Amino acid sequence: MEVKKQFKWFTIFEYEKEQDYLREMHKSGWKFVKVTGLGMYYFEKCLPQDVVYQLDYNKDGRAHKDEYLKMFDDCGWEYIQDYFGYSYFRKVVSDDGIAEEIFCDDESRLQMMQRVLKGRMLPLLIIFFLVLLPQFFISLFDTHNYFIAAFAGGVLTMYIIISAIFFVKYSQYKSGGK
Repeated sequence: MEVKKQFKWFTIFEYEKEQDYLREMHKSGWKFVKVTGLGMYYFEKCLPQDVVYQLDYNKDGRAHKDEYLKMFDDCGWEYIQDYFGYSYFRKVVSDDGIAEEIFCDDESRLQMMQRVLKGRMLPLLIIFFLVLLPQFFISLFDTHNYFIAAFAGGVLTMYIIISAIFFVKYSQYKSGGK
């Protein structure tokens, strides 16, 4: 079987773009097999088909994996893998062209974003306040460690930007927009 690897980077709040990417790959004859590392996607050659891919972030679901997967299987979703907290599923688009989604309303999407916030952003926030922020201020006053100050400042800036983007996306879901 012919296999294809592609590097693609999606942030934690771009899961919808990732779903769309996997769907387009399947439409062009490449079925998603797995993702590894920091964004290496593996595909197998297949007949082009319209298949919906959905991601769910649910640590409780992974804790009760059998029931969690059975619930999706009962609804016709094929489980693919878990990766960095997300579970990957796919389902063929029905003959009437309706592409089903795991989240049928904005409230369930918002709940997933809240799970991502608690599972991903909260630990980063703790690391930020306990490690990065103190290191940044210590290195600012140490005239011999300009590299450490610059590095800590860069990481601090990236963290602030990522947090701001996440909270904007979260606010959009909370207010009912996408």
